[in-house]
Amino acid sequence: MSDSNTYIPPQVWTFDQQNGGKFANINRPTAGPTHDQELPRGQHPLQLYSLATPNGVKVAVMLEELLALGVDGAEYDAWLIRINQGDQFGSGFVGVNPNSKIPALLDYSGAEVIRVFESGSILLYLAEKFDAFLPKHFAQRTECLNWLFWQMGSAPYLGGGFGHFYAYAPFKSEYAINRFSMEAKRQMDVLDRRLAEVPYLAGDAYSIADIAVWPWYGGLALGQLYGAAEFLQVDQYKNVQRWAQEIAKRPAVVRGRKVNRVTGPLQDQLHERHSASDFATQTQDKLAKSD
Repeated sequence: MSDSNTYIPPQVWTFDQQNGGKFANINRPTAGPTHDQELPRGQHPLQLYSLATPNGVKVAVMLEELLALGVDGAEYDAWLIRINQGDQFGSGFVGVNPNSKIPALLDYSGAEVIRVFESGSILLYLAEKFDAFLPKHFAQRTECLNWLFWQMGSAPYLGGGFGHFYAYAPFKSEYAINRFSMEAKRQMDVLDRRLAEVPYLAGDAYSIADIAVWPWYGGLALGQLYGAAEFLQVDQYKNVQRWAQEIAKRPAVVRGRKVNRVTGPLQDQLHERHSASDFATQTQDKLAKSD
C-alpha cells in the first residue's frame, strides 16, 4: 500500500487553506459569521434555508410529504444557500445555525420564533409538530428514532469519510479510501439486513427514519452519490435497492429532491420554492425558455 503524499504531523497544527481540496475556499477552523447578510423571509410560517445535498433533501422531502397529507401549516418558503460561495457564514444564517451547516429552519407560526438546525432535529421537530411520520406506539417510536440517530451518526463516515477521499480530496489516499469503503459497505449491509425483515426502517410504515436515511444510502444505492455505484457494488444490496427504488417513486420525494437543487438536469432544479405551482413554472428549464 502506498499514498502519493507522506505526512508527518508537526508538533502544533496550523491552518493551511491551500491544503483543503475541493472545498478549501470555504473551510476554516473557526466559527461565527464572516460577513453581514440578512436572510430573506417569505409569506409562509416555515422558512427553509438549504441546498439539495442529502441533508438538505431530507427536510424538503419531509415538507412535501406533509403537504401531500394535506397539512396546511406545512407550507414553506425554501431559500437557496450556496455553500460554495459561503452563504452559510453570513450573519443571518449563523444566527439560525451557529454551526453554519445546511439545512436550517425558522418557524414563525407561534408567538415566539423558533429556530431549528441539524437535519435530524428538523425532521423530529416537524414530525412532532404535525403528528406525522413518527409512530405513536412507544416501542415503534423508539425503533424509528434508533434509525434516525443511526443515520446521523453513520453518514459522516459515508460523506465526510468515503465521499471526501474518493471524490473530493486533492490526492487519492489508498489507506483512506480503503478504510471508508469498508465502512460504507458495512453500513449498507446493516441496512440490507434490516430491510430484509421489514418494508421500512421503523417497521411497516414509512417514517422520518426513511426520510433521513434515503437521501444518503438510497442515493448511494441508486448511483446518485460520488460516482461510486460500481466501485462499491451497490447492486448487491437487494433489499436496499427495493426500498430505495420504492421511495424514489413517491411524488413528494420527486418534488423534494428538486428544491434548492443547483446541479443536474435543468428540469430538476428549483432554486427557490415558494408555492406548489413553482414545480411547474419555476424550474431552471422553464426559466431558461422564458429568457
